[in-house]
Formats: sequence, C-alpha cells, structure tokens
Amino acid sequence: MTSINDHRQDPAEEVAQGTSTSNAFTAVKLLAAAALCYSAGLTFAETFQHMSARSTAHDIDTFTAANNNNNAYSYINWDGHGRRLSSEAKISKENPPSYMKDLFEDLKARTKLMEETPPAEVKYWFEYTGPLQKYFYRYSRSRKKADSFEGRDDSGVVSSRFIDNAGGGEEYSTFFGKESSEIPTDEMASYKRLLDNCLAMGSVSRPDRKEGSVWSELFKDDADRCRILFTLNTVGAGRLTTMLWETRPPAPHSVEPRPWISEQETAATHLERNLQEIDAMCASGLIAARVQVLVCEPIPGVWTDWMDSMLPNCGGKADPMMVKEGSDAKVEERASPVQVVVTANAKTADVCHDLKSGFMEQRMQDLTLSPPYLTDEKVDLKKFNPAEKNTHPDLISSDDHDLYVAFKWSTLVTIRSVNAFLQASADLAIAATSTKSELSKEEQEDGVTVVLSSDASSPFLIPSFVRVSYVSEENNKVAKWRMHGDFFHPAAWEICKDSFDMSWIPGSLSGSGGVSDVCHGEKECGQWWVYFAEEQMPTTPEIYANEVTAPIVQGGSNYIYMLTERQRQEIVKVKVCLHAVGDDKTKKEQCGDSPQGVIPLGDLESFLMNFTPNTALGKKHSSNRSPGYSRAEERELDRAKVKERKQLKDQEDIEKALFDYTIYPAALFHKDATIKAARARDFVITGAKRDPSAVGPQKVKSGYYDVTITKPRQSQWAWCQAISRKGLCTLYADYFRSFVDDRCLESCGMRKNWSKIERLTDEL
Repeated sequence: MTSINDHRQDPAEEVAQGTSTSNAFTAVKLLAAAALCYSAGLTFAETFQHMSARSTAHDIDTFTAANNNNNAYSYINWDGHGRRLSSEAKISKENPPSYMKDLFEDLKARTKLMEETPPAEVKYWFEYTGPLQKYFYRYSRSRKKADSFEGRDDSGVVSSRFIDNAGGGEEYSTFFGKESSEIPTDEMASYKRLLDNCLAMGSVSRPDRKEGSVWSELFKDDADRCRILFTLNTVGAGRLTTMLWETRPPAPHSVEPRPWISEQETAATHLERNLQEIDAMCASGLIAARVQVLVCEPIPGVWTDWMDSMLPNCGGKADPMMVKEGSDAKVEERASPVQVVVTANAKTADVCHDLKSGFMEQRMQDLTLSPPYLTDEKVDLKKFNPAEKNTHPDLISSDDHDLYVAFKWSTLVTIRSVNAFLQASADLAIAATSTKSELSKEEQEDGVTVVLSSDASSPFLIPSFVRVSYVSEENNKVAKWRMHGDFFHPAAWEICKDSFDMSWIPGSLSGSGGVSDVCHGEKECGQWWVYFAEEQMPTTPEIYANEVTAPIVQGGSNYIYMLTERQRQEIVKVKVCLHAVGDDKTKKEQCGDSPQGVIPLGDLESFLMNFTPNTALGKKHSSNRSPGYSRAEERELDRAKVKERKQLKDQEDIEKALFDYTIYPAALFHKDATIKAARARDFVITGAKRDPSAVGPQKVKSGYYDVTITKPRQSQWAWCQAISRKGLCTLYADYFRSFVDDRCLESCGMRKNWSKIERLTDEL
C-alpha cells in the first residue's frame, strides 16, 4: 500500500517535482501487522544503543559553522504554498467580524448587569460568567445517588470534566465547525489562519492528493491540509490495577446509556476523549491527522479496531462489531489513521513498563525527530539533509508531516492547543525575520526585552506546555484545602511562581496568510511572553524518567510537546552534531543551543493542558526535585520568617501545605505572570527616579490585577480578561491585531507599557 506522501516535492529542489514512493505503508493492526510492529520496535531498541557512541571523524567545525549561519527562524516558507490575502473587509469597532457577534453581546450583558444592580448588591464575582456546573465524582450504590462538587469553571482551561463535547470549547468548536459555504468571503482568511500558519512552518513536500491516492481514500477530497502526526505514549494506561489492553474497549455506538465511570477508574475514557478531539480536528477540513500509538507489547486487535473506528473523519471506518455480515471491509487491507508500534522487545519489555526508566519518553523523541544516527552510526555531516528520514519506511512517522504532537494518554490535546501553538510559532518566526525599529541602549539592557533575529546568537524559542489538574476525590486533603472555593480551579504542580520570568519580544505578532508582519517596525508593537527559567518538576515516577530522558525543549514537558517540521529540522541538526562530537565539551558548544520554552501571556490558558485523571494535586515532590529549586534558599528564609513571627502557630498542616506542596492554580499563574511583566516594565520606566520607599507600582500597572477585589472590576476589564482566558485573542486574531480596538490589548499581552497610573501620566 502506498504512502499518503507519494510524489512528494524534493526539499532540495523547490521547483522540480519528484516521486518518492514509500514502501508499503500499512495501517498497523494486530495479527497481520504484529510482526511489523515488533520488528520496528526491535529496530529502535537496537539502534538506540548506539546513541552514546564515540565521536565520528567528520569535520565538525565545517558543519557547525554552516549550521550557525542560519538561525532556526530563517527557513520560514514564505511563499511556497501561496499565502492568502488578508481579510478584504475593513475591520472596525462598528464593523466587527460576524463571528464576534456573540462576544459583543456578552459585553452588553455584563455592562447592563453592572449598571442595573444596586451598588450595595454588587459582588466581586459578577465578572465571572458561565453556568453553574456540577462534577459528579462518586456514585453510592447504597444511596443510589451520585456525590458532586458544584461551582463554576471560569479558568479558560479545556477539560473533559466540564466540557462534554470535543472541539476545544464552545467558541472553538463553533468557529472550526462552520461549513465553507457559511463563511463570508471577506472573512475566509480568519478561518484559514491555522492552515496558513501550518503550511508556512511545515514541510515543503506536499502529498499526492489525486483521485485513487491514499490521501483521497482517507479524506475524500483533494484539498491540502495541515498534516499532523500524533505520537501517543500509552505506558501506564490501565483500568485500576489491570493493564488497559487486557480489558474490553468501550462500545462506541451502543444504544444503551453507558454506566457511570469515574475519571480515575480507567484510562479508556481519556484515550477515547483524545481520539474524539483528534477526529474533530479532521472534521474541520483543515487537518489531516495520523495517530501513532506506542505500546510495550502487542495488543489485542479489538483495541486497534476500536481506535480506528473513533476516527471516521480522519479515514477510520465504522465499528467492525456493527458492520453487517458479508462486509469485506478488512482493516489490514486498507489505509488507516492509526498505527500501533511496539517499541520494545522481549528483553526490554520490563524496562518499557517501568515509568521511571524514561524508555518510552526516548522512543517518543526518536519517532518525532527521526534523527539519522538511529539507523546510520556514521552520519556525513556535510551531506545529510535533516528533512530526510531514514527510519523504517513502514512507520508513518517516516512520512513527511507539518506538525508533530507527542503526548501521554493522560494529557488532553485539542484543536485549540494546536491552533495556539501554530500561531505562537508564527509570532516568534516573524519576530526574528521582520524589520524592527532600533532599540535604545536602555531597552537593550533592561533585562526584559528579548530581540529575536536570524543571527546565530539569537535564542531559539519554541512554545511549550504545562499540565494542570483539578481537585477530585482522589486528591489528598492538602490539595482540597488549598483549592477550596466556589470556583473550579485547575492547578499546575510542575511549576511555581519562581519557575519563570517575563520577556517582551518586539515584533512578535504575525498576521493572516501565514507568517506575515503586523508590526511593520512599530517601536512598541509586540507581545509579552512567559520565559521558563527552570525545568518543569513533576512528581515521582515521572521526575526520574525526565532525568534519564530530558525534554527536547528546555523548560518544556516530556508529556505534551509540539514541533513544526521546520523546528524539528533545526533540532535534528543540533542532535546530530552533539552525537558526532561525543564527549568533547568544546565542540559541543559549537553545535548550537537547545530550544528554550516560552508561552504567550495573552493566550496562556491554551498552553495549560488538562491532566485528565485529575489525581496529580497534593502529592509531595521528591527531595531536591521540586519547582522553585533555583530559589530554594529564599524559600527557606521565607519559611523561617513565618515561624519567627508565629504567623502559623499551632497550624503545622497549613505550613506544610504552603511550603512542602506545589499547587499552583491557573488563575494565579496568569496573575503572577502579568504582575511580573507590569512590575518589570515599571522598574524600567522609573529607572533612577524610582522612589525607594514607595510600595507597589509607580508609573504603570496592570489595569486588571492592580485593583482591590472588594468590588468587581469594570465590565470591560472582566470581558477582556475572559477573552484572554478562553483563547480568543488568538482565535479572533484578525480583529485584535488590527489595532482598531485597543480595549483588550493589555489582556491579550500586546501592550508594552500596560496602564498608566493617572497621577503620573504626564511623566510618561
């Protein structure tokens, strides 16, 4: 069976069209394909042993010199796929896009609520909207009643607990669920932004989409799409203490209502939701998804058939258990969006199942990056092409893809996170390649501004993700005490306030039509970014796996990360160089820096990924392996001061909860990041004139956070902050980046100098 990337364009020849038919692509299923999977896994297991081998005799200096002449952003495919024109209609406050109608109605409703409510009855929580929700977490057979939490989740985080339908949330599912015929012509660029960004940052080689090709068999049309490879790590997936593959999969088309299952009972519900999210991406018509499921041992065919049936919009077929007798639809004889890869052999299976070993994390990186030294110990550094993959041709990861998503079964991935990553990557790319106004010496040395360029010395930044979890019946009392309240608060446990700094990156705003310049050299045009200063610190056993197999991106996660094809190629260049130089520290420094993790402040919640079992909070970190490790001494001094002042006298439980456990709510993360950025800018502006005795901001402040909460903020501020939390600054980027409406620039992270303090307006 042929690959969907048949007749690919040769990356080395931008004009010529070549044919590169891959050997028999198969949708690997059990039975007929078990031997193939095992062989592929054996190949990786054997070649992995060579990764730490001796340095080769190639000319490292020549390679590193050539490599460092091109920064990771200089390869952007500006015109390779034909950039679309920007929206034809003139955007304004009075003439907003049609897809924002409900948003402006929401602002009217918020304003009306504030104006018509007597001042004495106005509550601080009026700014939070959304329905009252219940989370049913335990069913009592004796009482025949389910216990539940009640409240509102206004965090902006997408979770399977509170968002029943796939699609990344109501706004995203509505936006990407529209038929092309329903979209106004002058708004088409907004709806195609995800695809344009993907093609600009993706592979130059495009698939054969002619009638009769595998592409047409899977997607039923010849339109180009964003090709995404999802690499799914299933180690640790089970039903209670039983391995998941030893149980039966859920019936996808059952008529009867399903029995209630808690989110902690089985990994099947989380795997099912992820497959539904991926299928929703394909249903948008913008994405062509392939799913590579990594397992330690062969799994029953019924599970592979079930996974295939969960992806009908990606080319999967109906549940085989529901197919009428006489049907000749055999899964081994057709293309499938799912491929199961056995990554271990009989000798390494136990290591693979060990969550502390880092074995599967390494396999995920091998399949995602496909570096040439996996199959060829002696890589010719002068001739090798990072776009070419030499791994087993039957692995779908060996095909060309535009975006790579590697994640663990417990992490929820959505079209919102994919859209956010592609937009953030485009923003960083345009920041490095566009013309920017010259910065003053003070701005260059303010410790906040980071200027990207095509020079080798420019930092290589890749958007990264942080996992968050909700409180559940499985969490200990520490988590419940810290998270008590009327609102549901998803919280991180792998980072804290000290794990990141804030940076302003000039020019980091990309427009529609792919990677395009919005700022045009405007001095104060750009975006605030969360800049990871520490590695993420999970709890055991994952912390030990990270020490064996470090995340690809510094400050990033091993359990959810994304890479565009162009980012992958740049990382492969560095990896190949490091592999070739061996233990030579001097030459290692010439290979280039590892990528650094960042998150755009205005779209922060889109990068907070729900850990779906929701059991992570309230677990104590291993000794010397907790977030904030870079400021551990300061933390101990703070604890000593609390004891000295007897602020928590006879309250040891509270003291331990505050200092021994990391529970970092998403809302607090957003607040801390905003305050850090505003204070940093305030210090730069005041400079030598700063009053050392003054407390708090002196010239600029956060318009949203630098207020008391005894009464609600103005409806406009609450509206803008809700837009940011829901990821709408990115989804509706055509409007917010047009600068015709400056009301939400600060909440979207696009205002460099924040809000001016009124008494000092003239001094600015």
